[in-house]
Amino acid sequence: MFGGINPGQMKAMMKQMGIKQEDVLADRVIIEKTDGTRTVIEPANVQKIVMQGQESWQVTGKAKEESNEVSFSAEDIELVMEKTGKSKKEVESALKKTKDIADAIVQLSE
Repeated sequence: MFGGINPGQMKAMMKQMGIKQEDVLADRVIIEKTDGTRTVIEPANVQKIVMQGQESWQVTGKAKEESNEVSFSAEDIELVMEKTGKSKKEVESALKKTKDIADAIVQLSE
């Protein structure tokens, strides 16, 4: 019990106040930050809360910090060079921008 109210009563009160809460099935949550790092929460427990038309998300779990930098192997770079006919410098620039081999190939092929 929470403050003398059982969970069923709490849900009924929340419903009366127009608050909806639902569990979201998620294994991990990634928050990409403007400083080039990201916070990864894994395993994650996620609840979506809607109150007066506003959505809020509650995330709990074990958090760790990671870099947003993505690295590509020499083979990845050669593959994109072969597919697009572009220089190594152009390919590296496209990969850094897109962070995805397929997207880089599309961008460089346009």
